[in-house]
Amino acid sequence: MSRRTARRPGREIAPGYEVLSHLNRSRVLDVYDCWSTERECRCIIKALRPDRLGDQGARRRLLAEAGLLTRLCHPGIVRGYEALRRPEPLLVMETLTGETLAHLVDRRRLSARELAFLALQLASAVGYLHREGYVHLDLKPSNVVAELGRAKLIDLSIARRPGRARPGVGTWCYMAPEQARGGRVDEAADVWGIGVVVWEAAYGRTPFADVSVEYPQLEHRAPPLRSGRRLPRALANAVDRCLEPDARARPTLAELRAALEPVAGARG
Repeated sequence: MSRRTARRPGREIAPGYEVLSHLNRSRVLDVYDCWSTERECRCIIKALRPDRLGDQGARRRLLAEAGLLTRLCHPGIVRGYEALRRPEPLLVMETLTGETLAHLVDRRRLSARELAFLALQLASAVGYLHREGYVHLDLKPSNVVAELGRAKLIDLSIARRPGRARPGVGTWCYMAPEQARGGRVDEAADVWGIGVVVWEAAYGRTPFADVSVEYPQLEHRAPPLRSGRRLPRALANAVDRCLEPDARARPTLAELRAALEPVAGARG
């Protein structure tokens, strides 16, 4: 196998795991649809690209994500089955059958009730993550799968303990301002992330699409949620508060839930 070629279908990626197809490639990682002989089911395996096997930082990050996902247990976070170190670092996860929120909002805009449910479900998942001592820092529609009416987070690759962080670690148009600048990041950065995801689900585009500057969220505020749609004021006020540039002005997750439960008509 070439150092750059993905594993072919029919090959074992690790004992008991057969590659069915190659799903995705990033700068560092490959993602595979695989068959687990032990579980007698399909699963998803995240692996280092063959040409990045010598990247010690990437190995540490993949194993850290694998260790975290296999410890967590929440219906709004993809389940990690197993973390393997040999013959190479691998993260084995459950297979989800839904579509990403990014694909969903390409097809249609979510209703007000759906937007409120989405925010409540994300708040539940990241609230659990916060109580486990981590912040997510990469909330975006492509990292959320809509499955059987529930939003599930699928990528915790940059999740970390709250504290000081290097500038720009995350996805450029979804990062909270303090994340883009560098400095202390904590739970408020994920509240911002929920706001950006819900705003995009309402309009089908990010509120920070200005490519003329490196970090548009440092240059201007997000347009108010009600600027282009008739939406409940309680929903719009909650999302607009999530997108306050000053982290201290954003609501807590408890405040966000209290504001949105009446809009959703039920607990998320």
